[in-house]
Amino acid sequence: MVADVTYLERNLQHSQQQIAQMEANFARQRQAFQANPMPPAEQRRQWLKSLGQLLVAQQDALIQAVSQDFGNRSADETLLAELMPSLHGIHYARRRIKRWMKPSRRSVGLPFMPAAARVIYQPLGVVGVIVPWNYPLFLAMGPLVGALAAGNRVMIKMSESTPATAQLLKELLAEVFPEDLIGVVLGEAEVGMAFSKLPFDHLLFTGATGIGRHVMRAAADNLTPVTLELGGKSPAIVSADVPLQDAAERIAFGKTLNAGQTCVAPDYVLVPRDRVEGFVAAYRTAVQGFYPQLADNPDYTAIINPRQQQRLEAYLADAEDKGATLLPLYPQAQGRRMPHCLLLNVGDDMQVMQEEIFGPLLPVVPYERIEDAFAYINRRPRPLALYYFGYDKREQRRVLHETHSGGVCLNDTLLHVAQDDLPFGGVGPSGMGHYHGHEGFLTFSKAKGVFIKQRLNAARLIYPPYNKAILKLVYQLFVR
Repeated sequence: MVADVTYLERNLQHSQQQIAQMEANFARQRQAFQANPMPPAEQRRQWLKSLGQLLVAQQDALIQAVSQDFGNRSADETLLAELMPSLHGIHYARRRIKRWMKPSRRSVGLPFMPAAARVIYQPLGVVGVIVPWNYPLFLAMGPLVGALAAGNRVMIKMSESTPATAQLLKELLAEVFPEDLIGVVLGEAEVGMAFSKLPFDHLLFTGATGIGRHVMRAAADNLTPVTLELGGKSPAIVSADVPLQDAAERIAFGKTLNAGQTCVAPDYVLVPRDRVEGFVAAYRTAVQGFYPQLADNPDYTAIINPRQQQRLEAYLADAEDKGATLLPLYPQAQGRRMPHCLLLNVGDDMQVMQEEIFGPLLPVVPYERIEDAFAYINRRPRPLALYYFGYDKREQRRVLHETHSGGVCLNDTLLHVAQDDLPFGGVGPSGMGHYHGHEGFLTFSKAKGVFIKQRLNAARLIYPPYNKAILKLVYQLFVR
């Protein structure tokens, strides 16, 4: 018991030291921003160039650190889903920073002439980024790129569930960037809570909806604007006439990548009732084609930690107890390489249909008509992503117009997130705000409206006293 108390005291003391260091660096970043409140385009481009060079040079070390945190993360998945989109985002922003920074002209109403109006895009100041564990590189780099392109200072709170990646990223960034430009914060939940209470000029959080509510409450005390990327239960719809092999293979890719530990992974799939059996067979073929076996397969990513694996196993037990049919696609688990599993005959009372799954479990929900599929989705909280599989253009338009979600893929999964020219963000319970590409620049900038007059001041004609003939003319022209 004494040893436990001593351990807790040491942890608390360590957290307090981390919080003190974090607060001190926040003050340094605020001071550094005030000394350089409008970094020129070339400086921002150089920041991004250095960041890209760092990722390329250290890719092997980063891949190894992520795999260490997961207990096995496919090197190719880290390359494809983290490093490549991060580098593409850097390249995309570097080429466009000057254009994004250029003030935009706006029109001035005739009664207010002669004058000019424009919008200038000013850095907000110090931006906070809270990173989840599932894609620790991409979900740190994406907001960082947008914030740097907009000219801000950035503090990044890494997840305590990915300690090797967090420590390495902190060390690598410190070798290239001063801490008053980019600072990486490590620590447990207490540090994360203190981080969200700092008076940032903007705070971006990616993670679970429940934690997002706490982050938003903490930010509200400082009136800090927030961008929340929260996930939710993203549905996939299989149409009545799409080739099942096409749909099953693409859904399987989206669900098996990172072992389903993706905020935009298909969370359940709606299938016409008379096609369920065919879909199950096609899906099993697709998954087993990707991963012929689990044992010692470097391509099959593990569940991040025992706690998450226990959560997923509890979902399966709860579903089976309540009448679901479980269809494991492999005979048994290999450590934390959890077998992919389809679930049939699911009901709304099951945890697997209430909570975001975030793992290799896929419920299959039958429907009769496409309107029934839309109604099923629309009765539930709005998801971060929606996937439709079918080549009928009219039905595609109906999907876009009759459902709400943060983003949509038609006949694919996940890949909308990697498009730098598309905004990424949720709606309602799946989040608020956008980033990526130009939307990221705008999120981390203040679009400041500026009205400009020079020596001539025609507005004097409407100054008091108001009983003037010119005012009657103005009213006749512009009010009646």
